[in-house]
Amino acid sequence: MNTPGPAERGAYVMDRTRPAGRHDHQRPSTTPRQRRRLKPHYWFAERLLAVLSGQRPVHWMLGHTIGEAYDQLVRLAPGTPLRAPGIRPVVRHCGEFVPAPGVIEAFARIGTGEHVQAMAFRLEQGADLRWRCAAIELGGERVGV
Repeated sequence: MNTPGPAERGAYVMDRTRPAGRHDHQRPSTTPRQRRRLKPHYWFAERLLAVLSGQRPVHWMLGHTIGEAYDQLVRLAPGTPLRAPGIRPVVRHCGEFVPAPGVIEAFARIGTGEHVQAMAFRLEQGADLRWRCAAIELGGERVGV
């Protein structure tokens, strides 16, 4: 009398695919990983760099600026001050100082190959809790109020 083995019964089919030491028959969940949220100053540094290097149009920042900052970006962006021929600039480091609640004064080091430039900007949080750029400086040249 032959009795069917475990493989023929299908009892260990799940065992072949689970890691050693795991005793349950459920598969690990396959929910997508949540995106890591950037701090506001890193997020704005990346966006400002994209505009000032010519990778994105100025109107991309329309809802993310207040006061004179947008007008200054409109005047500055055509000169693409952070663009370098053949090399894409990157944010090497971004730091912050919080002088008051709802205000961030940030600085970023922009690297283009061996060349490094400085960018400073001020973020203000509105009543809707959204951050907006209020001022920008590049390498000591002020472009926002």
